[in-house]
Amino acid sequence: MPFDFQGKHVTVAGLGVSGVPAAKVLHGLGARVTVVNDGDDERARAQAAELEALGVTVRLGDGDTLPDGTELIVTAPGWKPTKPLFTAAGEAGVPVWGDVELAWRLRGRDGRKAAPWLAVTGTNGKTTTVQILASILKAAGLRTAAVGNIGVSLLDAVTGETEYDVLAVELSSYQLHWAPSLRAHSATVLNLAPDHLDWHGSMEAYAADKGRVYEGNQVACVYNVADKATEDLVREADVEEGCRAIGFTLGTPAPGQLGVVEGILVDRAFVEDRQKNAQELAEVSDVNPPAPHNIANALAAAALARAFGVPAAAVRDGLRAFTPDAHRIAHVADVEGVAYVDDSKATNTHATEASLAAYESIVWIAGGLAKGATFDELVTGAAKRLRGAVLIGADRALIREALARHAPEVPVVDLDRTDTGAMLQAVREAQRLARPGDTVLLAPACASMDMFTNYNKRGDAFAEAVRELGA
Repeated sequence: MPFDFQGKHVTVAGLGVSGVPAAKVLHGLGARVTVVNDGDDERARAQAAELEALGVTVRLGDGDTLPDGTELIVTAPGWKPTKPLFTAAGEAGVPVWGDVELAWRLRGRDGRKAAPWLAVTGTNGKTTTVQILASILKAAGLRTAAVGNIGVSLLDAVTGETEYDVLAVELSSYQLHWAPSLRAHSATVLNLAPDHLDWHGSMEAYAADKGRVYEGNQVACVYNVADKATEDLVREADVEEGCRAIGFTLGTPAPGQLGVVEGILVDRAFVEDRQKNAQELAEVSDVNPPAPHNIANALAAAALARAFGVPAAAVRDGLRAFTPDAHRIAHVADVEGVAYVDDSKATNTHATEASLAAYESIVWIAGGLAKGATFDELVTGAAKRLRGAVLIGADRALIREALARHAPEVPVVDLDRTDTGAMLQAVREAQRLARPGDTVLLAPACASMDMFTNYNKRGDAFAEAVRELGA
């Protein structure tokens, strides 16, 4: 039975990207909406004024107290489950949904066809994979959009005027935690590595929330052959009868998998007689950039698209049409035979490991806010590829110490500064260490906020510094 919002007292937890649209949609559905928010800053007050003009009640500076009469909470995904608001809700028997759960419940509510969801989660690569998937779906002539954690509201997609054939949906572990009813057409967990453990409480809880994306899948649960934890999540999922486990691998695929054979992306899952046959999808050179982890992203996207019935030619055309976002293994320039590559988006060790694996001889620019990470395993795996390292940022000593333990022969430049101008010095030091044929790689393995507003600004500073080298 659809949830009837008319006259229901719904509390929206948190303003911002998800809270404001949720409050507006719920108000439009006839709910009596109260918004609670921890902050009481200028932005929050402006958003509150906008909502209050519609007749929504807003309570700033107190996100912990459950409003009297609340029958449902719709929360921003980042609010921790341990907040007193949710404890009180549990004691009162009040259900808690996220904005993704709300969007799922509202699909097809106005009588239109509810577009199926192809869902993507994982520690790294979600946004790129969803964008590749959307490109492939569009190449097949389907009406689609990349939505969700990518920064495009799912609520807008399911309640707006545009009708879609299928949606490519990026989901974070936070969003999945608060989406108990979600049942995707097909879904993938790209990879699993420790992340957001302060929010989830443990790696097991984090993995379990990621695994929710497989619950109730109809056609395919797509997993990473190289990451057994993702396959384990498929085994644990309760799916619809006939739903298949589909693997993707950078090696030769077994039956029921997609993989790579002699530079060709091939499908041995969605073909007749997959024991003997394979379908050529695209060339590795069609993937932009053709780094190993991005080829894996492309294979995962292709698997989801093929699960939806997309022809092989559309996979190739979609890959060729795709342009990656900035700061994701972006080639900035070649200067005196040295390539300069911006992967500022590599803000954790798992992403940086994939980035380092893409090049043979590297001068590595790294450092920033470690967020509790350790770097021994990362350095051990990359040691043979490192020509040198230039370290910046507040927690650079952690990387320096790991290099001293596991790669003592690698020359290290430790820049004792955290101002934004440090990037220019870092690039100049990297140029001094590099030789023709090397790659100077910004893959910080850390967050940026000690020096820059965000990873975009950090990448921009790197690119500007590289341009000054070539001027």
